[in-house]
Amino acid sequence: MKEITRLTIHEALDGLKKKEFTSVELTKAYLENMAAGKHYNAYVTECAEMALVQAAAADKHYAAGTSRALEGIPLGIKDLFCTKGIRTTACSRILNNFIPPYESTVTSHLLDDGAVFLGKLNMDEFAMGGSNETSFFGPAVNPWSKDVDLVPGGSSGGSAAAVAANMCAGATATDTGGSIREPAAFCGCTGIKPTYGRCSRYGIMAFASSLDQAGPIAKDVRDCAVLLKSMAGFDAKDSTSCEKEVPDYEQFLEKDIKGLKVGLPKEYRPEGLNPEVCAYWDKAAAFLKERGAEIVEISLPHTKYALAAYYVLAPAEASSNLARYDGIRYGLREEGENLDKLYINTRTAGFGAEVKRRIMIGTYVLSAGYYDAYYLKAQKIRRLIHDDFVNAFKECDIILTPTSPVTAFPIGDESMKNNPINMYLNDVFTVSVNLAGLPGLSLPIGLSKTGLPLGMQLIGKPFDEGTIFKVAAKIEADAKFERK
Repeated sequence: MKEITRLTIHEALDGLKKKEFTSVELTKAYLENMAAGKHYNAYVTECAEMALVQAAAADKHYAAGTSRALEGIPLGIKDLFCTKGIRTTACSRILNNFIPPYESTVTSHLLDDGAVFLGKLNMDEFAMGGSNETSFFGPAVNPWSKDVDLVPGGSSGGSAAAVAANMCAGATATDTGGSIREPAAFCGCTGIKPTYGRCSRYGIMAFASSLDQAGPIAKDVRDCAVLLKSMAGFDAKDSTSCEKEVPDYEQFLEKDIKGLKVGLPKEYRPEGLNPEVCAYWDKAAAFLKERGAEIVEISLPHTKYALAAYYVLAPAEASSNLARYDGIRYGLREEGENLDKLYINTRTAGFGAEVKRRIMIGTYVLSAGYYDAYYLKAQKIRRLIHDDFVNAFKECDIILTPTSPVTAFPIGDESMKNNPINMYLNDVFTVSVNLAGLPGLSLPIGLSKTGLPLGMQLIGKPFDEGTIFKVAAKIEADAKFERK
């Protein structure tokens, strides 16, 4: 029965409608895989009983002919999304036993469409990290690991690992500087960060409010289209939510790309870039050219400043957002002889090293005397990066780049562990997209010489996820990547 967990979401929906199997059978099969895949540490909270109740309700909908868009599809939920009555920790000790009294808007949409929730997925603590190694619950393990356990990428490492290991049909994720796209690339999955404002942030624990955006990780492009249609939409509870109609993304998948202009930024091919990454980038461009697209070279001249700007702005927002975790209102409380000591003891015990590092950086750049020198300058660079994309899209319709300069690396890699900057450099191709608020998708293009997945990234114009899906579907069809 576990073979049905290899089905994509759209294949599973077809099987459920044809009554080839029930949602309860499908859910039980995923639960069996979860039990067998404990080594991957993808789930930090499991909801087996609740999932089976939801699956039984879905089967009743199918029997009554009232099935909804995701009826009976078992999903995993990143532990950053508040889920009513289900422990939600952001994989931090400071929220180890927090149970939200309300549901995030994104997960509400999924439940309204009939999805089944299998549990909460591992992630970097408060989404701060690029490898899932900062989680209070320990790192998730990449299912492509062989002799050595590899990272699944971060921060949505549990989401990508669970999808790759067939421990959920699809998963929610969030992306602040590449945290959907990088794990998808490392685990051979597909993931899309939609335009900022496309999905509501209500009920998602904030890291950097002007950069965070929810999106799906799934087995293929069509599944991402199905999930994003359900997740997206205007929300009056989120002031950054955009009041734009959400199209049926599946309708774009079969559309022609003849005459489409695909931009290749010259700044994304620096000296020393992995030759395998370059070769697959050229291969993806060749696929599109063969289908009638026009390949054009573009320039994004301020790319070289993107990482520096990001690692000023994101920690600055994090230092403000994480001030709420003080031991008074919710979460961990470590007592002290006075209020200041209570704050200090709680935050010292509750936060991990990477979170503390970013809070300190953020507090520093926002402090008197350094605000102008760092924070305001980073905001100006952000505007220049945004303008680079505006100018580039005058010459092309979509941009094609690698997702990451590297493949998945071993858990505990000394070069990453001892030098956080090396970890930050993994986001070199992704952070600009968040700074500009654009949509970006990663899909697998092939395997490295060591047998690990490599991803390609497509960057679109604001709210033009449809074109991304259209082009991604063509690359996927030509690459013929075989999921593990």
